[in-house]
Order: sequence, then C-alpha cells, then structure tokens
Amino acid sequence: MKTNNRRKFLEDTFKLSIGAAVLPMLKPFDVFADETPKTKTEKKNALAFAQVPLTYGYNGLEPYIDAKTMEIHYTKHHAAYVKNVNEAIVAEHLNFKNEGEFFAQASSLSAKARNNGGGAWNHNFFWESMKGGGAAAPSGLLKQAIDKSFGSFDQFKDQFSQAAMGRFGSGWAWLISDQNKNLKITSTPNQDNPLMDDVPVKGLPLLGLDVWEHAYYLKYQNKRNEYVAGWWNVVNWDAVSKRFV
Repeated sequence: MKTNNRRKFLEDTFKLSIGAAVLPMLKPFDVFADETPKTKTEKKNALAFAQVPLTYGYNGLEPYIDAKTMEIHYTKHHAAYVKNVNEAIVAEHLNFKNEGEFFAQASSLSAKARNNGGGAWNHNFFWESMKGGGAAAPSGLLKQAIDKSFGSFDQFKDQFSQAAMGRFGSGWAWLISDQNKNLKITSTPNQDNPLMDDVPVKGLPLLGLDVWEHAYYLKYQNKRNEYVAGWWNVVNWDAVSKRFV
C-alpha cells in the first residue's frame, strides 16, 4: 500500500512539473482561446474615420475659396478631427460598424467622440460637395424637387443662405431629404449634422456649408455673407443630385 501511494505521488509530481514548464510557453490567447474570436471580430468591425482625398488642388476652388484656407482647413482642422475621433473610439471601446450607427447613437457619445466624429464626417461631405468650374444650378429630378419645395432655385438659395447667415457662432447649414424625399433646409451648431439622433431636424444630408470662421476668415475676415455668396459658385451639383436619387 505504501509502495502504491509513493508511485502515485511521484506520477502526480511529474505531471505538475511538466505543466509548470509548459504554461509559461503559452501565449495569452492560447490560455483564453475562447475569447480570441470575439476580440478579433471587435477589432475587425470597429469603425475608423479617414479623410477622403481631395479631387482638386488646394487652389482648385479659387477665387471663391483661397488655396491657403483650403490647405489649413484640410491638413490641420480636418486631420485633427479624424485623429481625435479615432483616439476616442479606441479609448472608449466603441464598436460601431459604420458611420450611420455612430451618429444614430450620438446622444450617448462623449463630447470628444461626438464633436470630432461630426467634424470628420462633415468635412468629407463638404469637400465632396464642391468642385471648380461646375454647373451653376442643379438639373433633373433635384431641380424639380427644389422648385416644388421652395418655389424656385433662387428662393432656395435665399433660404439656404439665410440659414447659413443665421447660425450664430460656429456650425453648418444643410439641405436634407426626409424619408418621403421632401426637401428641407436646416442648420446645426458646432459639428453636429442631420444624421445624429438628437438633432431637432433629421434627414439625409444632400448639401452642407461649413460656416465656422476657420472656413473663410483668411480671405473674408468677418464677412460671412461674401463667403456664402461666393460658395455657390463651387457647389458640385452632380454630387448633390446623386445623393438625392
């Protein structure tokens, strides 16, 4: 009996020593292998914002938007929004699959995530809403919808410009489409946009104008009205029409 007990003791000790030697060789994901797929999926699905490449040079919108403003606006302001929102996504363990999900829960986001996420998306939208030498007015279905909603294109321009001028401080003016494709003009403060779940007027953005001072101050100083008037000359109506259809 004593011999059997001694043999069992030696066998158990041998097993433990082998286990102790092997355990340090295992990587953390080997020990917790059942958690690996979830971690990888979260990283794969996590949203990351990025700047769209410009389709025109910094001087491509002159004389209405000057090259220096475009360069600073794109490489400094917009780049900072993208950097900051991506930092917030990582630090706060946000796991949105796309920008739509992100803005659909804007009211629950931190100020850093919300403001910088809005700034990143809004500016991409803004760059793609402009081009040099484009059409002076929309055509086709978009023109028909504008005429129906606002009376005429000129009346639409007046109302949109009023929204841009009436935004106190920093913000945006928007043309949006609701679920029934009815067109509306609205305005948001700071870097909010009509996709966010808690803005007063929600809808699909078709056209947006940045009225933060950094968008125009180098050229126009405090003359926002001149900036707004000049901006109509660089609206990319082809892009706006594609968003509407």
